[in-house]
Amino acid sequence: MENTQLNSFASFETDNASRYLAMLRIHFGRKIETEIDINSGRVQFPFGRCKMTANKTKLEFLASAENQTRLNQVFQIVTSHLDRFAFRDNPNLTWQMSYAGTADVCLKSSQKEHPT
Repeated sequence: MENTQLNSFASFETDNASRYLAMLRIHFGRKIETEIDINSGRVQFPFGRCKMTANKTKLEFLASAENQTRLNQVFQIVTSHLDRFAFRDNPNLTWQMSYAGTADVCLKSSQKEHPT
């Protein structure tokens, strides 16, 4: 049986992207596996993962999981934590399904266009 991952992409325009990325890393890193540097990172949940990229004007997310139920769990956890940490900026994430690595390409190209 082929292991197919579902992917979804969201972004949040903010001048505090690196700050929020750091806050997410510190919080998630207390409980689960994280790999984050100053501009990007990955959080590995038991049910899926989320890649994050920060630049001067935007924080971007690529969530992945093996099925829709698990992907929804990633959405819920990432969104609720960002809402809590960035409440002054009203993040209001809208997750969009991504196919064939499209969002991953967006994350990489956005980082090149707007290095921090």
